[in-house]
Amino acid sequence: MLYSLVTAADKRAALRARLASGELLRFPGAFNPLSARLIQDKGMDGVYISGAVLSADLGLPDIGLTTLTEVAGRSQQIARVTDLPSIVDADTGFGEPMNVARTIQTLEDAGVAGCHLEDQVNPKRCGHLDGKQVVDEDTAIKRIRAAVDARRDPNFLIMARTDIRGVDGLQAAIDRAKALVDAGADAIFPEAMASLEEFEAVRAAVDVPILANMTEFGKSELFTTTQLANIGVNIVIFPVSLLRLAMGAAERGLDMINAEGSLTSSLPDMQTRARLYEVLDYESYNHFDSGVFNFSLEKHFGV
Repeated sequence: MLYSLVTAADKRAALRARLASGELLRFPGAFNPLSARLIQDKGMDGVYISGAVLSADLGLPDIGLTTLTEVAGRSQQIARVTDLPSIVDADTGFGEPMNVARTIQTLEDAGVAGCHLEDQVNPKRCGHLDGKQVVDEDTAIKRIRAAVDARRDPNFLIMARTDIRGVDGLQAAIDRAKALVDAGADAIFPEAMASLEEFEAVRAAVDVPILANMTEFGKSELFTTTQLANIGVNIVIFPVSLLRLAMGAAERGLDMINAEGSLTSSLPDMQTRARLYEVLDYESYNHFDSGVFNFSLEKHFGV
């Protein structure tokens, strides 16, 4: 009921333990707190909070227009409703190294289990668009060092994302990944890998966990969780997938209103009222204080 009873510290410790096991962890992207609850209900391992999704939710393109306040606020709303650890996209850290330090402490306060910082030029752009620019190695290292120095909970996961593969090729990505690990990164997010073999090459080059981004309509092929687990990938994210599914369904529903004048024929595709109440845990609220929460759910179930 209300928010998760698992503390942020416990979520971070649990994520560290799971990563140490070497298993592949699945982190679908939540587009709001309700979808985060569904991710937990379906037995996933964690919740991803995508910068692209947050931007889209605000009606903005993913080109670095969001602020730390917006990202931290949404992250807190999502992280506090689930027992699962959440990882958030922190873009380039919202400024220079001192801004990066503030970003880390703000995200710690928001209750997430970790974040990733990228080596793009600020303002960044979507990692699967052409024309990206990356900073020099010294600047990228300073971002990670600032993040590591600023965190107060040693279990807060600081992941370094590198976009250099799309600019200078695979070897440059491997070299950058090694440098970022040396700077203190707990994990590596090699963005826009072109093949499974490229993920495997990065995996072989570093001794920290790596993340694979399985975003649709991007530069990378959509590999299965089995394929990724077999080459030693530790986290796989599906950052925009639930938003794309939801928006696709919403668009079809609006088209149906135009075509048929009602949504009667779409009812089989909708989440029922009963299922929504189940995800929201209405029954716990009902039992919390019958003197205040005195509604009945029975008449609503099944519709």
